[in-house]
Amino acid sequence: MSDELQQKLSLVRTEIDAIDTQLLDFLNRRARCAQQVGQIKAQHGEAGFIYRPEREAQVLRRIQEINPGPLSNDSVTRFFREVMSACLSLEQPLGIAFLGPLGTFSESAATKHFGHAAHLMPQISIDDVFREVEACHADYAVVPIENSTEGAIGRTLDLLLNTPLKICGEVVMRIHQHLLSNEDSLDNITKVYSHAQSLAQCHEWLNRSLPTVQRISVGSNAQAAQFAASEAGAAAIAGEAAAERYQLPKLASSIEDEPNNTTRFVVLGRQESGSSGRDKTSLIMSAHNQTGALSTLLEPFSEAGVSLTRLESRPARHTLWEYVFFVDIEGHREDPAVTTALTELGRRAAYLKVLGSYPVAVY
Repeated sequence: MSDELQQKLSLVRTEIDAIDTQLLDFLNRRARCAQQVGQIKAQHGEAGFIYRPEREAQVLRRIQEINPGPLSNDSVTRFFREVMSACLSLEQPLGIAFLGPLGTFSESAATKHFGHAAHLMPQISIDDVFREVEACHADYAVVPIENSTEGAIGRTLDLLLNTPLKICGEVVMRIHQHLLSNEDSLDNITKVYSHAQSLAQCHEWLNRSLPTVQRISVGSNAQAAQFAASEAGAAAIAGEAAAERYQLPKLASSIEDEPNNTTRFVVLGRQESGSSGRDKTSLIMSAHNQTGALSTLLEPFSEAGVSLTRLESRPARHTLWEYVFFVDIEGHREDPAVTTALTELGRRAAYLKVLGSYPVAVY
């Protein structure tokens, strides 16, 4: 390396060191400000919940709007999520329940939303995830609610009917499925483990590449990876987190049939989320048993100028051949148009439950 090149690199590295020192100072100043916010709330008897989803969404959107590059919005968003996660943990690490074991897409969704400073609490079933928060053993839950390929997660919808928890956030995850195995060739694979949803998401790839191999449905992709790591001839369909956690090589990458395969998760807590300026509201409704009943339920939204983004029917658990409808609409329940629509809907519906208003996911 020439003296001239060394001198130029030295100048740049000196500047980087100086910036890092400033950055460290600013990060700690921000952490002290976050502590002051907690102290001010406590002094005024409003300590309550330290996590405010609407405030976090506003911060992240603002950062994206003023980001001049060259760092992408995705990169700066991940960085600031981790900063906010670390600042919150100075008061109290948030306990986050999710469908385990470690290495699932649910873990990735929980970490994406709450950062690495959160205390992750894997559970063996979606029912247990709900119960942990309902019993105040965890602060929040992260559960899958729908997949772009396979549709709604039925168990999550069923549990939302009766839970007192509120939806206070959402996470959207691009799902990449990989074939993981200690075997060095597809020819050596005799069985493939995965969650039923993942097997369905990779159905055509499996038909083409492993048409005669046994497919075994298990409770989670991480559990599948555990089996694949310990059994000769076994493979698992799972994500990057499982590959890293169980040290399984990828025999094939991104084998999902749909290139835009995406899963939406919701964040559940015991609090209402305030308005962030760009929100959605989720609700459950049912109609009276009469002609045109569903049309009657949809009219208040069109009359108030409120857009529906999702309408999903689900059999009612208590009555044969009756259905409830899961609905997502644009806006917060405190927005005048949404308030008007919900008030009129309450008059018309046989049953109405507002699951929560919350910020639209920040990517």
